[in-house]
Amino acid sequence: MLYRKLGNTGEKVSILGYGCMRLPVLDGAPGTIDEEKATELLRYAIDHGVNYIDSAYSYHGGMSEVFLGNALADGYREKVHLATKLSCKRVQTREDMDRFLNEQLEKLRTDCVDFYLLHAVKKSYWEKLKKLGIIEFLDSALAAGKIKYTGFSFHDELDVFKEVVDAYPWDLCQIQLNFLDETFQAGVEGLKYAAEKGLAVVIMEPLRGGNLASKVPEEARKVWDRASVKRTPAEWAFRYLWDYPEISVVLSGMSEPEHLKENLRIAEEGDPNSLSSKEKSLIDEVKEIYRARIKVNCTGCKYCMPCPSGVNIPRNLSYLNDVFMLDDVGNARFQYGVLLSPEEKAGNCVECGECEKVCPQNIKIREMLKEVQEFLGE
Repeated sequence: MLYRKLGNTGEKVSILGYGCMRLPVLDGAPGTIDEEKATELLRYAIDHGVNYIDSAYSYHGGMSEVFLGNALADGYREKVHLATKLSCKRVQTREDMDRFLNEQLEKLRTDCVDFYLLHAVKKSYWEKLKKLGIIEFLDSALAAGKIKYTGFSFHDELDVFKEVVDAYPWDLCQIQLNFLDETFQAGVEGLKYAAEKGLAVVIMEPLRGGNLASKVPEEARKVWDRASVKRTPAEWAFRYLWDYPEISVVLSGMSEPEHLKENLRIAEEGDPNSLSSKEKSLIDEVKEIYRARIKVNCTGCKYCMPCPSGVNIPRNLSYLNDVFMLDDVGNARFQYGVLLSPEEKAGNCVECGECEKVCPQNIKIREMLKEVQEFLGE
């Protein structure tokens, strides 16, 4: 296992982190974790060098933290850096912040969370939390020794990301990044912006919900096969990320032994700046193969915004593109359902046509929003 410095914290962390959002479950029930199998996987990972474990209040219907409290017994808690998150969605008062943290400490069976993140920060959540006193809460939790470091995970646009980065002396941030998401949300620019400010950067969704490893177009496989060093699609995706020296940890939700063992093997060679120019060119070729499959030629310029009805037009179109690019309605529907507020969804379009008057790509936005509703709506 390779290790990197975690921003300015002085901590050293494994470049592969264990994400506890997709643990193995019984009978397909998200809230019923297969504790025996999940514990075996987690402890195997720790025994083979993984020392960064990530969870959140809401994962597995609130049971992920309970699982970790049990699984990290017998001395395993002392071997890892434990990260979990405050539910921005659920917090409605300043008192809620303390209540949730105390509940999480009890679930995790620990006196201190190493990394405490605000979960899935977006503009509306950030504005709410500021008014409720999030800065004072973080300062007090640090002073009380209940948390060691602060951070946030993020799901919004780049300008919001920079605003949040600049608002508090954070220790780390967690962003979605992979070779298809270079300009999505925080993206590569956000990665470098945070790193320049001294924040550690933790990466989620390195495989786009597993799609970059399991649903690989045949033409993309042929490109990977041309490489002089043969790698699996998952290995290419991880190596792309670890090539960035600004990245400290890449999270993976490893629910099967073969996935865990493959990722552990890959992590032995994840040095920064280790990909050759030819290998980077192959990755660029694969990017273009995926991008050629998109449904809507939206560049995210936002000329269509703000929508009079509150619809987040670029984000809706990006989820529609995911359906066609990755051939995965399920994951796109999940993202659409969780990451968009009710007023931002396609079903709120009243077909006024104002967006189409200003779209430089001449996209038939009203028709596309109907397709979003058809594929992804409830």
